[in-house]
Amino acid sequence: MNLPVIVRNSKIPNIMSLVIDVYAITLWPFVFIRDEGNERTINHETIHIKQYNELFVIGLLLIYLWDWVHGLIKYKNGEKAYYRIRFEQEAYENDKNLNYPLERNKFAWLSYKV
Repeated sequence: MNLPVIVRNSKIPNIMSLVIDVYAITLWPFVFIRDEGNERTINHETIHIKQYNELFVIGLLLIYLWDWVHGLIKYKNGEKAYYRIRFEQEAYENDKNLNYPLERNKFAWLSYKV
């Protein structure tokens, strides 16, 4: 399993929070966390690393943006659009299961709908 490079006490989430409120963000292969982080957050972001790997980084970024724009048009709400991104749905639904990154099926995010 590819593990992320964790950057704790990072300023990146603060900078990104100028746009939306960000506690942690994955920018392959790094996970930037506002403070020390916790198991659940690291697990959530590790799920994103798996998604990045499946889509060769650029694919995830393009689909992520597509899902967000689609959600924004559909729901007319930026926060709801974020939570309806397929990658986020998979990560939020499974971030409590610390074994999920090891057990997940490839392209599991495809089972979610914006």
